[in-house]
Parts: sequence; structure tokens; C-alpha cells
Amino acid sequence: MSVIEYNKKTASQLGWKPEWFGCEGFNDELTEKIKEFQKEMGIGADGMCGPGTFRRKFNERAEEIEREDGDPNFSDHIICHGNPVSIDWDRVVLWTDEGGYKAKEGCYRKVNGTREIDLFVNHWDVCLSSKICQRVLDQRGISVHFLIDNDGTIYQTLDTTHIAWHAGNQNGRSVGVEISNAYYPRYQSKYVRAGHGERPIKSGAVVNGVTLEDHTDFYPVQIEALKALTKAIHKGLGIPLETPTNINGTEYTDTLPAPRLKAFRGFVHHYQLTKRKTDCGGLDLVKLIKDIKD
Repeated sequence: MSVIEYNKKTASQLGWKPEWFGCEGFNDELTEKIKEFQKEMGIGADGMCGPGTFRRKFNERAEEIEREDGDPNFSDHIICHGNPVSIDWDRVVLWTDEGGYKAKEGCYRKVNGTREIDLFVNHWDVCLSSKICQRVLDQRGISVHFLIDNDGTIYQTLDTTHIAWHAGNQNGRSVGVEISNAYYPRYQSKYVRAGHGERPIKSGAVVNGVTLEDHTDFYPVQIEALKALTKAIHKGLGIPLETPTNINGTEYTDTLPAPRLKAFRGFVHHYQLTKRKTDCGGLDLVKLIKDIKD
């Protein structure tokens, strides 16, 4: 498939337009403009606007597509298999609440009754906000159960009973969260303009033996929200408060071998499921779970 035909296909699937890159049609000029953008973003410059390039361009356009929202209605629980589960966090918004985000129909698999869930998967969304993340998920035809926004608000987008499409061949046994973090330090000015302040910078994070570039870290309030969500998920679904570790008890920073992944029950990073991912490199789940237990 040619680059031009590829771009036509992904534009139809994801909903982007040549105008996003300052072009009028699908042609060689568009290919070059996409390459320029990819170089600016520090990603492979192949001229093809796939999901990764699309998401980064969506972030660039975020200030144009953001809309004013009223104050959401907050809940004091999440929903697990149709039942409310209390959570020790005061900023939770369900998909049924005013101001909530709902996973798009057709972007997840509905399950009647319950299913056995033994994994919780942490992702970073590479988006500027949970609002933008939900729009990207909808346009890509995928989903996740929870979102954690920049201010620590937890959004639940569907019941844990249903199978969200977020973790490949582990979808059937898992639930997951997308934690808002655009990753690239160049977005710091957008966070400041939005009133969130600059993010901490994470240096030296290692995933599968490779040191990641310096990137924006999570806000402290997001970590506290994740602790509260982790604790509630443990209570509501019975997922053990465990995470993969090395023999000495430190964070396991590689993708789990297939037999170990099959046997593992607990809380994981996306990179621990597949070598194609790096999220959430640098987030210390060992410490997070220890804090919960203490």
C-alpha cells in the first residue's frame, strides 16, 4: 500500500483531515508535511499518519477542540459488575453522571453477567487531558474502563463487567486505566496555560533495558488518585495487591515472559504485557502498592 493510500485509509478510520497539516488533499505535499511534523515530535518520519502520529496531532489541536464544561457531578463509588464499590476519593465521575465520559458503543465487548478479572493495567494516554483521551479512544475504536485526569478526577467509562479494548490478548482478563500525561516536555506550556502548572520531569526510567528519554511525569494528585483507584479495584474485584518484582523486590522493568504473565495476578504496567509499549515507565508500582498496604 502506498503512503498516500495509507493516509486515505487512516483518515477515514481515525477522522483526521489533510487540513490538519496545512494541505488540501492526499498527495506528496501531505506526505512531506506529515514527515516534518513527525520529526518535530521526535518519532519515525515515514509520512504516514497512523495512530501514534494522529494522537500527537490531536494534542496539537487540543486547544482548538476543547469546549467549556460545567462542573461534573461527583460520585463516592465506582461500579464493579453492576455493584457500587466505595472509593476513598472525592473526585469520581461515572459514565452515567453529568459531565461523565462514556465508552463509545462498538468500541468494547458487552458481557452479560460477570467475568473473571485478575489483571489491572496502567497506561499513560499521551494526551493533554482525559477529555481528549476519550475522543481519541472513540475515534480509534478502542476503550478503557477508567481515566485519571490532570486534576486527579477519576472517570469511569463503563462497567468492569464489559471487556474494554486496551491490552491486546489480555483484554479478557483485565481492566485498565489511562492516566493523562502527554509525555513530551514540549507540552509543558499547554499545561501551564490550562492552569495545572508544570509537570515533574522523569529521568532515567528504564523499560526492557532501554533508558527512556526524559519525559513528563504524573502530577502528585494523579498518583494519589491511582492509589485510591487501586485500593477500590482490589476491594471490588479481588485483584491481589501485587505487582511484578525482581528477586530483590524492586520494580520489574521488562516485559513478562509468557509463562510468568499467564500465572501472574495483580497490577501491571502495559510494557509488562508487550514489548511494543513503554507505559508507564518510571511509575513505581512497588512503592505505590506498599503505600496502600501500609
